[in-house]
Amino acid sequence: MSEDIKKTISELHIYEKKLLKELEANPNATPEEIAENADMDIKSVMSAAGSLASKGIIEVHKDTKKIYSLTEDGEEYAEKGLPERRILDVLANKEKIHMKDLSDETGVDKKEANIAIGWLRRKKWAQIDKGIVNITDFGKELTSKMDVDEEVLNYLKANADGVRLFTDDLVDGVKMLAGRKNIIDIKKETSHSFKLLDKGEAILDEGFTIQKQATQLTHQQLKDGEWKSLQYRPYDINAEAPTVFAGKKHPLRVIIDEIREIFLNMGFSEDKGEYVESAFWNFDSLFQPQDHAAREMQDTFYLKNPLTCDLPDMDLVKLTAETHETGANTGSMGWQYDWSEDIARQSVLRTHTTGISTKHLFEHEPPIKMFSVGRVFRRETFDYKHLPEFHQVEGLVCDEGISYQNLLGTLKEFYKKLGFEVRFRPAYFPYTYLSTETEIYLEEKESWIELGGAGMFRPEVLKPLGINQPALAFGLGIERLAMIRYDVEDIRMLYKSDIKWLRELPVDNGVRL
Repeated sequence: MSEDIKKTISELHIYEKKLLKELEANPNATPEEIAENADMDIKSVMSAAGSLASKGIIEVHKDTKKIYSLTEDGEEYAEKGLPERRILDVLANKEKIHMKDLSDETGVDKKEANIAIGWLRRKKWAQIDKGIVNITDFGKELTSKMDVDEEVLNYLKANADGVRLFTDDLVDGVKMLAGRKNIIDIKKETSHSFKLLDKGEAILDEGFTIQKQATQLTHQQLKDGEWKSLQYRPYDINAEAPTVFAGKKHPLRVIIDEIREIFLNMGFSEDKGEYVESAFWNFDSLFQPQDHAAREMQDTFYLKNPLTCDLPDMDLVKLTAETHETGANTGSMGWQYDWSEDIARQSVLRTHTTGISTKHLFEHEPPIKMFSVGRVFRRETFDYKHLPEFHQVEGLVCDEGISYQNLLGTLKEFYKKLGFEVRFRPAYFPYTYLSTETEIYLEEKESWIELGGAGMFRPEVLKPLGINQPALAFGLGIERLAMIRYDVEDIRMLYKSDIKWLRELPVDNGVRL
C-alpha cells in the first residue's frame, strides 16, 4: 500500500471511518440507513460524506424528485369540476350565454368566471362574440369526456399522499394545472446515494480500526498521564482553510481619506460647508450670471423646502450686485444686467464645492490654505460616466504674492503625492483667470486624461469678498479618480455594492498607480 493511503487513513475522522465501514458492508446503503446502523445523526453522515468526496474516496450522488398533490382549491375543483367545465356543462344545453348572465346562469362566481372565460377560449370550448359566450363544435365533443388536466385532477384526488411520476399521456395536463394558481402543490424530495471509488476500495482493503480520538486535552489527563494512551488524529497542514473576507474601507472612502491626508500634510485646513446652499454662494459669489446655463433646472436641484435661504452681509450682497451689473471697482464691465436678490435667495443642493471656498474667503483673513471634500448634486442622466450625486474635492490658497506659478507648483506636488505624472493645458472657467486643466498620464493606456480644473480667482470674485490678495483654487472629481485607480469602466460600479468586486479588492487598496 502506498504511503498516500496510509497518510489518508491516519487523517480520517471517526465519522468518515464509520461511513466507509457501512459502505463496505452494504454498498447501496442510504444515508438514513448509515445513520441508524452507525449511531450517527444524518447531519454527521452528510458532513462525513462531503469530506470523503473532497478527498476522492467516494462519490455523492444527489437525486431530486417532485411530489405533486392537490391544494384545498384543487380538491374542491376535483370534487365540483373546474370553472370552465361547469360553464361548459351549462352551455351544452343552452349553447350561448350573455357574459353579464354567466355567473347567475352557471353558479360560477364572477372572479372564477373571468378566469374560466380565458380557459374556455384557450381550450377552444367556446368563443366570445359581441358579449355572447357560444359553445364550439369541439366544446360539444368535450361535454361527454374529460380533458387531460381534469384526468390529472382525478388522479391526484385518488392519490392523496402525492404523486412522483406521471404517465406520458398526463404530462401536458400537469403542465396546464401547474400554470394555474393554487391548484396543485409541488414539493421537492431530495435523496443521496454514495459510491466507493478506487481510493476508497484501497482504504478498505488495507483496513483500519475505529477508535475514539482525542481532540482536546484536559488538565486532569495531563496530570495523571492518561494523555499517553490516547489516540490523536493528525493534522493535515495542506488542508484548505476557509476564505476569510476581512473588513475594509470602501474604495471611495480609501481615496477620500488619502486625499484628506495629503492636504493636511501640505499644511491645509479643512472646511465642509452645507449640502443645502443659497444660489448666492453657489453661483453669484463666483461671478456666474443669473441667466447662466448652469443655473437652469436641468443642471441644478432647486428645493421647495426650504424655498429660500437668507442672504449674507448686505454690504457683500450690494458689492456682488454691482460687480454683476457694472463690474464695480474690479476693472470689469460686469454682465450688464439687473441683478435680483430673489434669484440669489433660491435654495439649491450645491452643484460644486467651490462655493465653500468663496464663503471661507469671506469669513477668514489671509493667509489661507483650505481644502474641502464633499458630495455635490446635479440633474444628470444615469449612465456609465454620469451620476446625479458624486464627490468633489477643492483646494484654496490665498496670500500676498501668490501667483500662477504657485498654482502649478501646488498642483504638481498634490498630484505627485497621488502618484501621477501631470501636465497642464489652458482652459476656461467663469470664475478663474488664468485657468488650466490638469492632465495625468496613464502608462497602461499610453495616454493623457483630464482629471481636474484650476485657476486664479478673478477680481470679480475676490473684491466683493473684501479680499485684496491673489487666490488660487483647484479641484477634481473623486469618482473619476476612483475609476482610474480601480480600473472601472462604469461609474455605477462604485455604488452597486457588488460584494464579489469589493471582496476581491486588496485590504490595502490605496496603492498608488
